[in-house]
Amino acid sequence: MNIPHLLTSLGVSLLLTVGLGGCEKPGAGERAGRAVDQTVDEAGKKIAGTADKAEAEAAKARVAVDDAAVTTRIKAAFLAESGLNTLQISVDTVQGVVTLNGAVATQAQSDLAGAMATGVAGVRKVTNHLAVGPGK
Repeated sequence: MNIPHLLTSLGVSLLLTVGLGGCEKPGAGERAGRAVDQTVDEAGKKIAGTADKAEAEAAKARVAVDDAAVTTRIKAAFLAESGLNTLQISVDTVQGVVTLNGAVATQAQSDLAGAMATGVAGVRKVTNHLAVGPGK
């Protein structure tokens, strides 16, 4: 074998060894790429967390709107009933649970108010705290 050919082969082998050995170590471009990937992943997680929080707040708002609508429907039903003194009855709705407070003249009026409230769409339960007594 001739020496120039041997030296050339040895030089090529050395260059390949050094070049391939350098591939194991991340270069600046690879480090930058990893940093970008990590930043994108973190941003995605934060966006997902924000979206979850926004959905939870929207759900709370829907419940509040639904409760207000239930209260309005009950008060409208009471106004349509001539036998009830609607100014003496307060209606409070929280997550579909209706509480009636105030005063009515007879037990029949108290029962009627409770039954009317129970029949309104969106009502899960009625708690009737209406006081019954003459002159109410």
